[in-house]
This record gives sequence, structure tokens and C-alpha cells, in this order.
Amino acid sequence: MAEPEIKSESVGTVVVAGAANLAIAIAKLVAGLLSGSAAMLSEAAHSVADTTTEVLLYLALRRGARPADNRHPFGYGKESYVWAFLAALFTFVVGAGFAITHGVTTILVHEHTGDYLASYIVLAISFAIESVSLARAVRQVRRESRRWRASPHRYLRLTADTTVKAVFLEDSAALIGLLLAAAGLTLSHLTGDEVYDGVASILIGVLLLVVAGILARSNISLLVGRAVSDRVHRQIERELAGLPAVDRVDTLMTMFLGPEDILVAAKVDFHDDATGADIEAAADEAERRLTDRYPEIGYVFLDPTRSRRGSAGHRARTTQDEDERAVDQEPGGVP
Repeated sequence: MAEPEIKSESVGTVVVAGAANLAIAIAKLVAGLLSGSAAMLSEAAHSVADTTTEVLLYLALRRGARPADNRHPFGYGKESYVWAFLAALFTFVVGAGFAITHGVTTILVHEHTGDYLASYIVLAISFAIESVSLARAVRQVRRESRRWRASPHRYLRLTADTTVKAVFLEDSAALIGLLLAAAGLTLSHLTGDEVYDGVASILIGVLLLVVAGILARSNISLLVGRAVSDRVHRQIERELAGLPAVDRVDTLMTMFLGPEDILVAAKVDFHDDATGADIEAAADEAERRLTDRYPEIGYVFLDPTRSRRGSAGHRARTTQDEDERAVDQEPGGVP
């Protein structure tokens, strides 16, 4: 198997998002200090959290792309999920915690907001910059979804590339947060009541909690060892069952070893008259077929076994019989 490489498009998406968030964080902080706005300071904390998240996601890409060695024969792909999970925790604790706490304080104390103009200017510039970053993430999502023949929404829900999912969700949340901050500032400006500014800050915090929760759940699932989707599972099973020497596939198991690395293991019942050479040829052909169809498949293990009429064999036969009419409602994996 070739050494894993960092996916350059994902790196570019993360770097662009990180640079944008750093510039925006500084501008929001200055505007927040000048105006005293809770929503602006919460948005500054939001951008600081996003910037830190991008650094952690970059580490996820770098660390996860290291080649396999004797101590880690399947590579370091799953380490990328550890760093991505830490990024979600940072967003949860720092971004959401600060925004909610500061919003509640503003509502209770009713501190007066100062200069609104600086905040409005920064919000407008930030919206433009975040839109550029989101546009890049959207282009990548659309390109990858076409490759997997899935809708962008389905791809985002099921992809194992959590860095792309994180950037897309964080940039989307950033744009929504900017709109919330603008609404809170405007209402406070028009009414003179700082409660709207505080409520906007709390809503920004809740938004960050939702994003962090989605990303944390996705990374935990992948760390535990998530399989490919049911649709891809059926396609892999069909390829194996179509090999000349194969009678049936009794058990098929898959697992993501990293964002671009899939393990396939199957118990296969070969024809009774199949020779050792036939089985070896079938194993080579299975790896060729699967890697041609899905380049992300890095390991294919076939275990010759006698056909079993138990639950495993029944499951395999049922899946094959219902292949053409099954409805894709799988909870996770590759689209």
C-alpha cells in the first residue's frame, strides 16, 4: 500500500479558514472593546475558538497522514479524529462558554454599549471574509459529493473527512453568528436596551454548542470504529460475490482507519472445487476491483470459510437479495 498523503485540498480549505478567522478575531476584539458590546465580544471569542480549531484540524491532517510503522501497522489515520475531537471540545468550552456567560452578565448588569459604528463596519467586513472561506468549503463539498454520487447534504452527514465537515459547519455558524450579533446590536442601538445585545450573545453561544456537539459526536463514532454506509457495503459485497471462485459472502466487515483509508474484511465461501491457486487469484482480483472502485480502500482481507447457515450467512444473503430495492437510510460512513 502506498504511503498516505495529506489531502492538499483539505489542507487548503483549513488554512484559508484559519487565516480568515484570525484576521476577523482581531477586528472583532477591537470593535468589541470600543463598543462594549457583548455580542461583538462573543463573536471575537467565536473567531478565536474557530482559529484554534483550524490549527487543531491542521494538526489532525498532518498527524493522521503519517505512514504505517511496526507499532501502528494500520497507520495513524484515527489520530486525526482525536485532534478533530479536541477541536470540537475547544469550541464547546471556550467559544460557547464565553458567549453564554458574557451574554447573561450583560442582561443582568445592563452595561451601556459605546460606539456602534465600529461594530457595524467590522460585522460587514467579517461577513464578506467568512463568505469567501465558506465558498471554498462549499466547492470542496460539492466536488466530493459528485465523486461519491451523493447529494452535498448526504455527503456532509456521512463523510469521514471531519476536517471538511468542521470547516463547513464552523463557517456557516460564523455567518449566522454575525447576523445574530448585527440584530442584537441594531435592536440595542434603536431601543437603548442592552438586553437584546445580551440575548444575541447567548444565542451565539447556543449555536456554538450545537456545532460542537455535532462534530464531537461524528468524531467519537469514527474513533470507535465506524463502518462504511449500507450502500457502499452492498456494493463491496456485490463485487466480492461476483468473483468467479466465490460461492457466497458469509460475513463482511468494514471500518474507517482514517478519512481516506478503509479496511475491508470478509469471510468468503469459495466453490468446493476451487484450488489454492484459484483462491489466491480471487483475493488479488478482489483487491483490484475494490481499489479501482474505491481508491480509499487500503486493506482487503479475505478469510476462506465454509458456508454457515446461521445469522451471519442469513444477513449476507438477505443483503444480496435486497440489493436493488434497499433504501439508503444508513447512519454513517461514506456516502
